[in-house]
Amino acid sequence: MKPNDLCELEVLYRRPEGTADPRPLLFVHGAYAGAWCWDEHFLPYFAEHGFEAHALSLSGHGGSPDRARLDHYSIADYVDDVARIVGTLPAPPVLIGHSMGGFVVQKYLERADAAGVVLMSSVPPQGLMSSAWGLAWRRPALMNQFTRLLGGGRVDAPSLRDALFHQPVDDKALQRYLRASQPESHRAIWDMSLFDLPHVHRVAQIPMLVIGARHDELIPPGQVQLTARSYGVEAHILPDMGHGMMLERSWHEAAALILRWLADTAP
Repeated sequence: MKPNDLCELEVLYRRPEGTADPRPLLFVHGAYAGAWCWDEHFLPYFAEHGFEAHALSLSGHGGSPDRARLDHYSIADYVDDVARIVGTLPAPPVLIGHSMGGFVVQKYLERADAAGVVLMSSVPPQGLMSSAWGLAWRRPALMNQFTRLLGGGRVDAPSLRDALFHQPVDDKALQRYLRASQPESHRAIWDMSLFDLPHVHRVAQIPMLVIGARHDELIPPGQVQLTARSYGVEAHILPDMGHGMMLERSWHEAAALILRWLADTAP
């Protein structure tokens, strides 16, 4: 695992010991995060099951450069990041995006193709506004914590737990995730809310898996169902999960669902 030397963006990767599936996987993280969220469980899991697994940190995130310029970055800039990394891969990848990362992937697929796409608790093509208003109504204190993080402050551990997890989470792990969390680009948030929404009819028609979590406070199941209906596919709602499903105690349930789908859609 290392930063990608050509593009300077941080790309963490795991390779299988034997022959790899011809479809590499490219994981795209959500807001306030970085590639690290995939390396906890998903990258090693998929490498063990025969896939080249890559995760990038978008510009200004994780180990990628220009954190100080974070607010300059738009969703279009994040799409460019994805395109740059796709260009370094040996074959068209399956794109796996979580939350904001799912939104970025949808925008990428307006202009390019891929071997497949997985949207995990993704911001729907209709945008972030409905989810944001819902969170402000249901959990105003939690919404205030995210507003604070967006402004460059820090969230507290209980708020991070409430936002990401439904299952118990180890305190040491929670503190590690808290230290790794970061602000998000105001410009990107506005793009997801109003100014750069995906045009569903332009998105490449490729195999798609849409996954949500029953206890997701940030992108509730109704929003996941909206994404699935928009693209004419079924939504898979995991019953005992929160928003951060790749970090939940039973993360393997989400990973196994993706693995089965990859097998079912193999060329």
